[in-house]
Amino acid sequence: MKQENRNPIKIVCQNRKARHDYFLSDAIEAGLVLTGTEVKSLRLGKANLRDSYCKVKDGDIYLINAHISPYSHAYYGNHDPLRERKLLLHKREIKRLIGKVQERGFSLIPTKIYFKNGKAKVEIALAKGKRKYDKRETIRKRDEAREMARDYRKKG
Repeated sequence: MKQENRNPIKIVCQNRKARHDYFLSDAIEAGLVLTGTEVKSLRLGKANLRDSYCKVKDGDIYLINAHISPYSHAYYGNHDPLRERKLLLHKREIKRLIGKVQERGFSLIPTKIYFKNGKAKVEIALAKGKRKYDKRETIRKRDEAREMARDYRKKG
């Protein structure tokens, strides 16, 4: 008998540069308010989170500068690729995030968009910007780990 996957997650796009540019903490899953053509375009994997961020407006959190390409088979009523999209969160989550963002240096950065149980979700993380020397340190540690793994494979 075949096992079913109860919570199938299909990742549409990831913001890989966020891990390089920021120290990430507290990842939160949020729903997205989308139009029909945006959902169809996401299902085709036509999205990009580079240079996107989240902003607080009127007690709600919006996804800014996330690019979802127009749906190619839409006859009319296609969406604006860079429009602001409202995020669906509980009030207590919004209040907690607003409190953290008002602290010095914290930002809300989307790390990935994915489908979970047929619904589009975005993972946002609290982020603190890295300085240039922090980025160099991260690259150096990654290269050292790669070298150690290579030496370990040669010996074993």
